[in-house]
Amino acid sequence: MYKRNIQLYIMRTICIICLLVHVLCFQTACTILSETPRETTNINNTWKYAQGDYTGAEQVDYDDSCWENIGIPHSFSIPYFMAKDFYVGYGWYRKHLQLDEKDLTKKLFLEFDGVFQDAEVFVNGKLAGRHVGGYTGFSINISDCAKVGDNMVAVRVNNLWQPDVAPRAGEHVFSGGIYRNVRLVKKTPVHIAWYGTFVTTPELEEQDGKSSSVKIETELCNDSDESGTYRLETRILNEWGEEVAVTETTGRLAANECKVWMQQTEPIQEPKLWTPQTPILYKAVSSLYKDDELLDCMETPFGFRWLKWTADKGFFLNGNRLVIQGANVHQDQAGWGDAVTESAARRDVAMVKEAGFNFIRGSHYPHAPFFVQACDELGLLFWSEAPFWGIGGYGEDGSWSSSAYPVDKTHTAAFEESALLQLEEMIRIHRNHPSIVAWSVCNEAFFTAPEAMDGMRGLLRKMVNRVHQLDPTRLAAIGGAQRPIGEGRIDHIGDVAGYNGDGAIIPDFQNPGIPNIVSEYGSEISSDRPGEYNAKWGCIKQNEGWKGYPWRSGQVSWCAFDHGSIAGSMMAKLGIIDYFRIPKRYWYWYRNEYAGIAPPEWPIDSAAAKLKLEASGTIVKTDGTDDVQLLVTVCDVSGKWVSQSPDVELRIVSGPGEFPTGRSIRFEADSDIRIMDGQAAIAMRSYYAGKTIVEATSEGLEPARITITFKGGEEYKEGVTPIVERPYKRYVREGKTEVIQTFGRNNPTITSSNANEHTPGMASDGNIRTYWKASAEDKSPFWTVNTEKGLQLKEIQLHFPDEAARRYIVEASHDNNTWEVLCDKSQNTQAEQNLLLSFSEEVPTGRFVRIRFLENDKAALTEVIVKGIVLE
Repeated sequence: MYKRNIQLYIMRTICIICLLVHVLCFQTACTILSETPRETTNINNTWKYAQGDYTGAEQVDYDDSCWENIGIPHSFSIPYFMAKDFYVGYGWYRKHLQLDEKDLTKKLFLEFDGVFQDAEVFVNGKLAGRHVGGYTGFSINISDCAKVGDNMVAVRVNNLWQPDVAPRAGEHVFSGGIYRNVRLVKKTPVHIAWYGTFVTTPELEEQDGKSSSVKIETELCNDSDESGTYRLETRILNEWGEEVAVTETTGRLAANECKVWMQQTEPIQEPKLWTPQTPILYKAVSSLYKDDELLDCMETPFGFRWLKWTADKGFFLNGNRLVIQGANVHQDQAGWGDAVTESAARRDVAMVKEAGFNFIRGSHYPHAPFFVQACDELGLLFWSEAPFWGIGGYGEDGSWSSSAYPVDKTHTAAFEESALLQLEEMIRIHRNHPSIVAWSVCNEAFFTAPEAMDGMRGLLRKMVNRVHQLDPTRLAAIGGAQRPIGEGRIDHIGDVAGYNGDGAIIPDFQNPGIPNIVSEYGSEISSDRPGEYNAKWGCIKQNEGWKGYPWRSGQVSWCAFDHGSIAGSMMAKLGIIDYFRIPKRYWYWYRNEYAGIAPPEWPIDSAAAKLKLEASGTIVKTDGTDDVQLLVTVCDVSGKWVSQSPDVELRIVSGPGEFPTGRSIRFEADSDIRIMDGQAAIAMRSYYAGKTIVEATSEGLEPARITITFKGGEEYKEGVTPIVERPYKRYVREGKTEVIQTFGRNNPTITSSNANEHTPGMASDGNIRTYWKASAEDKSPFWTVNTEKGLQLKEIQLHFPDEAARRYIVEASHDNNTWEVLCDKSQNTQAEQNLLLSFSEEVPTGRFVRIRFLENDKAALTEVIVKGIVLE
C-alpha cells in the first residue's frame, strides 16, 4: 500500500512537472509574439463603398457621405444568388485610418488577401501601389504616403475582362470587389518579409518519418539607409507549444537590401506526422534581433509529412498508399457571392470532411489562406490551382468565354507574365501548408484557339519549370489534361496529370505512364435539392473505374457545392450540396459510404404547423472573419421535418446584423432565394456588437426565434448605427447581346463503343483526318457530345469519314436521359458526307447532342460542331 502511494505520488509529480513545462513553453512562445514590435490589425470594419467610377474619389476631401456603409469581405454583386450575369465595371472603397507619431517611425503595409481583379490603392490622394490578379493576396507599402492623424485609404477596383490578364476564361462568375480580409501591418524598418518564410523537413522520407531536421528559408528586408548586423533565431514548437528545436544565425544586411537567410535545426526525433486522420501542426517562431533588441517576430505553422506520386501505384502519404476520394470546391456562397468569411470557408471544409472525403481540389484558382488553413487543421489534402483556365465553347475576345491563351500575339507576353506572377504568389502564400500536395498550373487550358495551341503548351512548360524552381518539395500538375488526344497532348508536360470527365475513360489516358488522378467526375448530373440518394459517378462508372485502379491516385467529384456560373444554371447546380449549404441526398450517400454515417429520416409529407430555427453558433465576432449560418426547417405539429415549402421570412427583430439582402430575407419556392424540401438557409454577419434577435415567420405557421450575440468592436445603437438595406433584384446586363458560341471541339464525349484507334474524342478533336467508329460488336451505336452548357441550339454540323447513305437520328437532351428528336434520318437513302442543321424559328434546347446510328457499319463521325446561345 505504501509503495503504491509513493508510485502515485511520483506519477502525480511527473504529470505536474510536465504540465508546468507545457505552460511555460506556451507562455514563452506567447511572450515572444506579444513583445514583437510588429502590429497586425484587422481593418475589415467601417468602409464606404460606391459602385461605378468617380473622378477624384482618391482625394482626402472627396464627399462620400452618400456612399454605402459596408464591411469587408465585400463584393460588387451582393446580394448574389447564382445569376448568370453580374456587374462588370468599377467600384470604389474608402476608409479612415488613425496613425500617431510612433506609427510613422515604422514601415506601414496594407495587406489584402484578395481583390478581384485590378486594385489601385491610394493613401491621402497618392497612389501607393497597384495589384492585378484576382485570387492572390498582396502587400502595399504605404509608408511614404502616411501622415500623423487621419489618413484616407481609397481603393479603386475593377473586374473588367483584360486580354492579357489570367484568367481569360472560366465558367465561374467573376464579381469584383475587396472580397477577402484586409490588414494594417506595422513593422520596424528591418523586418521579415510578407510571407517570407519557407519551412521544409528534408530528411523525413529518408528516415521513414523517424526524424528530420527543419530547414527554414527566411527573407529579411532592411528598408533603412544603414547596414547592420542582425541575429535571426527560429524556434520549433510542437502542438503543445513545447520547444523541440532551435537554430540561430547572425549576419549582415546592407542598406535597402532584401536577402534570404538559410537555417537548419538539429534532427527532431519521432515527430508526430500530419495526416488526414491526425492533422498535427508544428510552428516555426522566427525572431529577428539587433543585438538584444527584438525587431520582428512571426510564426509559421507547418507539418511533418512527405508525399509521393507514382505512375504505377498511385499516391502515397508518409510512405502509405492513400486512395484519394475528393471533391472540387468553388469559393462562393448564397447571397454573399465570393465575399465569404473565414468561418463560412471553414464550414465548407468541414462539410467535405464530414462526408468522408480526404481531398479538396481548389477549383480553379488560389483559395484564401484561411481556406487552406482549415484544410490543414481539419485534415484534408488540398490541390492548389493557378488561374489559367479554359471554358468549353470559347468565343471572341471580350469576355470570360474567350480562348484560354491569347490569340492576338500582342497580348501574349503580358499574359504569360500575369499567369507566372499569380503562380509565384500562390506558391509564396501557401507553400508552408502541409495539406497542399501539388501545384496545379491550369484547368482545361486546351480550350484555346487552334492557332494559339503552341503558345499554350509553351506557357504550361514555363509554369511547370517555375514550380520546380520555387518549391522542389512538390510536383507540378496539369489540371484538366484530357485533351488534345493523340498528337500534341499536354498531360505529360507536368509531373502529375488530372483528367476531367470523359478523360477518365479515354483509352489514351488509361495507365498513362505518369502519376494521375481523375480531377473531375460526375459533371453529367445537374439537380436541385433534394437530389437522389446515390453516387454521382458519371463517366467513371462506364468502365467501373470508380472502383479504382492501382495506377490511379484517386478521383475527385465535380463538385462539392453549387456555385454561380456564367454557363448558366445547368453548370451551376452540379454540387452534392446546394448553394445555400444544405446537403442534397448525394452528400448523405457519400457520408454513408465513406464515413459510415447513416442518412437521416427524410422529410415526411405532412401538414406544416411550425418553424424551427437553428444556428451554427450563437457567439460571433464582428471583424468580418466570422458569421453565423441560420437554418430554417418546416415542421409538423410534432416537430418533424416536412417536405412542404411555404414562403418563409427571416427578420432581425432587434440588435445588429445583416443578411446579404439587409435586415430581412424572404425564401420562396420559385425564386432565386429558394426554399426547397422544407428547408432554407443563409449566413448572417455583423460589424457591430450586441445581442440580435432573429425571427422566422410563415403565414399560418408558428414562428421561431433565436438570439445571436455579436462580440467585439463598436456597440450597435438603435437608431444611430447605419442600417443595411439591399433589396434583391436579379442582375441583367444592360445592352446585353446573345453570343452564339461554338462547341464540340475538345468537349467531353460519351459513346456506346469504339473500334481500335478510332476513339470517341476523334470526332471532336478538330482534325478531319481522324474519326470515331463504333466497334463491330455494337448493336446500338451512338456518339454523344456534352457541351457542358444549357444551350439554345442554333446549328449542328455533322461530318462523316466518307460519302454514304446513312440511317441515323440526331437528338438533344438536358440530362442525358430524356431526348428530343431534332432530325430523323432513319429512312434515309441519300448518300452524304456532311449534314447542316439550322434552327431559327422553333429553337430546341439542350446540353447533350447525340447521334444514334441504325447500322453498325455506318456508325462513324469525323467531326461534330454544335453552335448555340448559353441559357440562363
